[in-house]
Amino acid sequence: MTEPQTASSSTPFLIEASGLRRTFDEGRVEALRGVSFVINEGEFVAIQGPSGSGKSTLLQMLGALDVPTEGEMRFRGKPIDFRGDMTTFRARTVGFIFQSFHLLPTLSALENVQIPMFEMQWSMQERRQRAKSLLEAVGLADRLDHLPQKLSGGERQRVAIARSLANEPSLLLADEPTGNLDSVNADKILELLEKIHQERGMTLIVVTHDAIVSSHAQRVLQMKDGRIVSDGRPARPKE
Repeated sequence: MTEPQTASSSTPFLIEASGLRRTFDEGRVEALRGVSFVINEGEFVAIQGPSGSGKSTLLQMLGALDVPTEGEMRFRGKPIDFRGDMTTFRARTVGFIFQSFHLLPTLSALENVQIPMFEMQWSMQERRQRAKSLLEAVGLADRLDHLPQKLSGGERQRVAIARSLANEPSLLLADEPTGNLDSVNADKILELLEKIHQERGMTLIVVTHDAIVSSHAQRVLQMKDGRIVSDGRPARPKE
Protein backbone atom coordinates (compact mmCIF):
# COMPACT_ATOMS: atom_id res chain seq x y z
CA MET A 1 0.00 0.00 0.00
CA THR A 2 1.28 3.46 -0.84
CA GLU A 3 1.62 6.08 1.87
CA PRO A 4 -1.21 8.64 2.20
CA GLN A 5 -0.59 11.96 0.51
CA THR A 6 0.40 14.83 2.73
CA ALA A 7 -0.65 18.45 2.63
CA SER A 8 1.61 21.42 2.07
CA SER A 9 1.93 24.11 4.73
CA SER A 10 -0.47 26.29 2.74
CA THR A 11 -3.08 23.50 2.43
CA PRO A 12 -4.08 22.23 5.90
CA PHE A 13 -5.67 18.85 6.38
CA LEU A 14 -9.43 18.85 6.49
CA ILE A 15 -9.60 15.24 7.68
CA GLU A 16 -7.06 12.94 9.32
CA ALA A 17 -8.01 9.31 9.91
CA SER A 18 -5.82 6.99 11.93
CA GLY A 19 -6.31 3.26 12.43
CA LEU A 20 -10.06 3.21 11.74
CA ARG A 21 -11.68 -0.14 12.41
CA ARG A 22 -15.38 -0.95 12.19
CA THR A 23 -16.72 -4.33 13.18
CA PHE A 24 -20.21 -5.77 13.23
CA ASP A 25 -21.87 -8.89 14.64
CA GLU A 26 -19.81 -8.80 17.87
CA GLY A 27 -16.55 -8.47 15.98
CA ARG A 28 -17.10 -11.35 13.58
CA VAL A 29 -17.46 -9.03 10.57
CA GLU A 30 -14.73 -6.45 9.84
CA ALA A 31 -15.90 -3.70 7.49
CA LEU A 32 -12.82 -1.52 8.06
CA ARG A 33 -9.44 -2.94 9.05
CA GLY A 34 -7.13 -0.21 10.28
CA VAL A 35 -7.68 2.51 7.67
CA SER A 36 -5.43 5.60 7.79
CA PHE A 37 -5.33 8.57 5.39
CA VAL A 38 -5.58 12.35 5.15
CA ILE A 39 -7.81 14.56 3.02
CA ASN A 40 -6.53 18.00 2.13
CA GLU A 41 -8.73 21.07 2.25
CA GLY A 42 -10.39 21.55 -1.14
CA GLU A 43 -9.51 18.14 -2.62
CA PHE A 44 -11.74 16.07 -4.92
CA VAL A 45 -11.20 12.47 -3.80
CA ALA A 46 -12.83 9.27 -5.03
CA ILE A 47 -13.10 6.21 -2.80
CA GLN A 48 -13.32 3.30 -5.22
CA GLY A 49 -13.83 -0.40 -4.67
CA PRO A 50 -16.13 -3.35 -5.25
CA SER A 51 -19.21 -4.13 -3.19
CA GLY A 52 -18.20 -5.14 0.32
CA SER A 53 -14.84 -3.36 0.24
CA GLY A 54 -15.80 -1.00 3.08
CA LYS A 55 -16.13 2.20 1.05
CA SER A 56 -19.70 3.04 2.10
CA THR A 57 -18.89 2.31 5.75
CA LEU A 58 -15.96 4.70 5.47
CA LEU A 59 -18.14 7.37 3.89
CA GLN A 60 -20.66 7.08 6.72
CA MET A 61 -17.84 7.57 9.19
CA LEU A 62 -16.59 10.64 7.30
CA GLY A 63 -20.09 12.08 7.56
CA ALA A 64 -20.38 11.22 11.28
CA LEU A 65 -23.25 8.83 10.56
CA ASP A 66 -21.38 5.87 12.03
CA VAL A 67 -18.92 5.36 14.89
CA PRO A 68 -15.54 3.61 14.55
CA THR A 69 -14.93 0.56 16.72
CA GLU A 70 -11.33 1.69 17.03
CA GLY A 71 -9.22 4.56 15.73
CA GLU A 72 -9.50 8.33 15.53
CA MET A 73 -10.66 10.98 13.11
CA ARG A 74 -9.71 14.64 13.22
CA PHE A 75 -11.49 17.50 11.47
CA ARG A 76 -9.28 20.55 10.93
CA GLY A 77 -6.96 19.27 13.61
CA LYS A 78 -9.60 18.61 16.27
CA PRO A 79 -10.63 15.08 17.28
CA ILE A 80 -14.20 14.16 16.39
CA ASP A 81 -16.06 13.00 19.50
CA PHE A 82 -18.35 10.34 18.07
CA ARG A 83 -19.82 9.75 21.53
CA GLY A 84 -21.50 13.16 21.52
CA ASP A 85 -24.45 14.48 19.53
CA MET A 86 -23.16 14.83 15.97
CA THR A 87 -26.36 16.41 14.60
CA THR A 88 -25.06 19.97 14.58
CA PHE A 89 -21.71 18.94 13.11
CA ARG A 90 -23.44 17.14 10.24
CA ALA A 91 -25.94 19.94 9.63
CA ARG A 92 -23.37 22.73 9.52
CA THR A 93 -20.35 20.95 8.08
CA VAL A 94 -21.37 18.09 5.77
CA GLY A 95 -23.52 17.92 2.64
CA PHE A 96 -24.79 14.50 1.55
CA ILE A 97 -25.70 13.24 -1.94
CA PHE A 98 -27.17 9.74 -2.18
CA GLN A 99 -27.66 7.30 -5.04
CA SER A 100 -31.42 7.13 -4.44
CA PHE A 101 -31.84 10.92 -4.05
CA HIS A 102 -33.79 10.72 -0.73
CA LEU A 103 -36.23 13.49 -1.66
CA LEU A 104 -39.52 13.79 0.23
CA PRO A 105 -42.23 12.91 -2.34
CA THR A 106 -44.87 15.33 -1.00
CA LEU A 107 -42.58 18.38 -1.10
CA SER A 108 -41.65 20.47 -4.12
CA ALA A 109 -38.06 20.86 -5.29
CA LEU A 110 -37.93 24.25 -3.56
CA GLU A 111 -39.21 22.77 -0.28
CA ASN A 112 -36.87 19.76 -0.41
CA VAL A 113 -33.84 22.02 -0.73
CA GLN A 114 -34.91 24.00 2.34
CA ILE A 115 -35.06 20.97 4.68
CA PRO A 116 -31.45 21.21 6.00
CA MET A 117 -31.83 24.96 6.51
CA PHE A 118 -34.07 24.56 9.54
CA GLU A 119 -30.88 23.91 11.54
CA MET A 120 -29.85 27.48 10.73
CA GLN A 121 -31.16 30.75 12.14
CA TRP A 122 -32.60 31.98 8.85
CA SER A 123 -36.00 33.48 8.18
CA MET A 124 -38.52 31.80 5.89
CA GLN A 125 -37.79 34.37 3.22
CA GLU A 126 -34.03 33.77 3.48
CA ARG A 127 -34.49 30.00 3.23
CA ARG A 128 -36.76 30.30 0.22
CA GLN A 129 -34.45 32.71 -1.61
CA ARG A 130 -31.39 30.57 -0.92
CA ALA A 131 -33.15 27.43 -2.15
CA LYS A 132 -34.25 29.26 -5.28
CA SER A 133 -30.69 30.43 -5.97
CA LEU A 134 -29.29 26.92 -5.48
CA LEU A 135 -31.83 25.35 -7.82
CA GLU A 136 -31.03 27.99 -10.40
CA ALA A 137 -27.33 27.20 -9.98
CA VAL A 138 -27.93 23.51 -10.82
CA GLY A 139 -30.08 24.35 -13.85
CA LEU A 140 -33.56 23.89 -12.38
CA ALA A 141 -34.93 27.43 -12.38
CA ASP A 142 -38.05 26.20 -14.17
CA ARG A 143 -38.67 23.25 -11.82
CA LEU A 144 -38.99 25.00 -8.45
CA ASP A 145 -42.56 23.91 -7.74
CA HIS A 146 -42.36 20.41 -9.22
CA LEU A 147 -42.79 17.35 -7.00
CA PRO A 148 -40.08 14.65 -7.31
CA GLN A 149 -42.41 12.34 -9.26
CA LYS A 150 -42.68 15.02 -11.95
CA LEU A 151 -38.90 15.19 -12.35
CA SER A 152 -36.52 12.95 -14.30
CA GLY A 153 -33.80 10.99 -12.51
CA GLY A 154 -31.18 13.53 -13.51
CA GLU A 155 -33.37 16.39 -12.28
CA ARG A 156 -33.98 14.66 -8.95
CA GLN A 157 -30.25 14.28 -8.44
CA ARG A 158 -29.79 17.97 -9.22
CA VAL A 159 -32.34 18.79 -6.52
CA ALA A 160 -30.41 16.54 -4.14
CA ILE A 161 -27.16 18.33 -5.03
CA ALA A 162 -28.79 21.73 -4.44
CA ARG A 163 -30.05 20.44 -1.06
CA SER A 164 -26.55 19.22 -0.15
CA LEU A 165 -25.26 22.79 -0.58
CA ALA A 166 -28.03 24.36 1.52
CA ASN A 167 -25.91 25.18 4.57
CA GLU A 168 -22.63 25.97 2.77
CA PRO A 169 -20.86 22.79 3.98
CA SER A 170 -17.10 22.42 4.11
CA LEU A 171 -17.35 18.79 3.04
CA LEU A 172 -19.52 17.30 0.31
CA LEU A 173 -20.01 13.51 0.40
CA ALA A 174 -21.55 11.65 -2.54
CA ASP A 175 -22.43 7.95 -2.35
CA GLU A 176 -22.66 6.47 -5.89
CA PRO A 177 -24.22 9.74 -7.16
CA THR A 178 -24.65 8.42 -10.72
CA GLY A 179 -25.71 4.88 -9.79
CA ASN A 180 -29.38 5.34 -10.73
CA LEU A 181 -28.77 7.40 -13.87
CA ASP A 182 -28.26 6.62 -17.54
CA SER A 183 -24.88 7.46 -19.08
CA VAL A 184 -25.98 10.85 -20.46
CA ASN A 185 -27.37 12.08 -17.14
CA ALA A 186 -24.44 10.53 -15.27
CA ASP A 187 -22.00 12.59 -17.34
CA LYS A 188 -24.01 15.75 -16.67
CA ILE A 189 -24.05 15.11 -12.91
CA LEU A 190 -20.28 14.50 -12.86
CA GLU A 191 -19.72 17.73 -14.77
CA LEU A 192 -21.94 19.57 -12.28
CA LEU A 193 -20.06 18.13 -9.30
CA GLU A 194 -16.74 19.15 -10.86
CA LYS A 195 -18.07 22.65 -11.47
CA ILE A 196 -19.28 22.95 -7.86
CA HIS A 197 -15.92 21.72 -6.57
CA GLN A 198 -14.00 24.21 -8.68
CA GLU A 199 -16.24 27.24 -8.18
CA ARG A 200 -16.92 26.79 -4.47
CA GLY A 201 -13.56 25.34 -3.47
CA MET A 202 -15.18 22.77 -1.22
CA THR A 203 -13.81 19.34 -0.39
CA LEU A 204 -15.62 16.65 -2.38
CA ILE A 205 -15.47 12.91 -1.65
CA VAL A 206 -17.26 10.50 -3.98
CA VAL A 207 -17.76 6.80 -3.26
CA THR A 208 -18.01 4.69 -6.40
CA HIS A 209 -17.35 1.27 -7.87
CA ASP A 210 -16.92 2.86 -11.31
CA ALA A 211 -13.46 3.73 -12.65
CA ILE A 212 -15.01 6.23 -15.06
CA VAL A 213 -16.51 8.18 -12.14
CA SER A 214 -13.27 8.07 -10.15
CA SER A 215 -11.30 9.29 -13.19
CA HIS A 216 -12.90 12.72 -12.65
CA ALA A 217 -11.29 13.03 -9.20
CA GLN A 218 -7.88 14.47 -8.37
CA ARG A 219 -7.03 11.44 -6.23
CA VAL A 220 -8.35 7.92 -5.72
CA LEU A 221 -8.33 5.82 -2.56
CA GLN A 222 -8.73 2.24 -3.80
CA MET A 223 -10.31 -0.10 -1.24
CA LYS A 224 -10.41 -3.87 -0.95
CA ASP A 225 -11.49 -6.06 1.97
CA GLY A 226 -11.75 -3.14 4.39
CA ARG A 227 -8.36 -1.67 3.61
CA ILE A 228 -6.94 1.08 1.40
CA VAL A 229 -4.71 -0.75 -1.06
CA SER A 230 -3.62 2.25 -3.14
CA ASP A 231 -3.70 6.03 -2.91
CA GLY A 232 -2.86 8.14 -5.92
CA ARG A 233 -3.93 9.79 -9.13
CA PRO A 234 -6.84 8.27 -11.08
CA ALA A 235 -6.17 6.08 -14.08
CA ARG A 236 -7.38 7.35 -17.42
CA PRO A 237 -10.40 5.34 -18.61
CA LYS A 238 -9.93 3.34 -21.80
CA GLU A 239 -11.53 4.79 -24.92
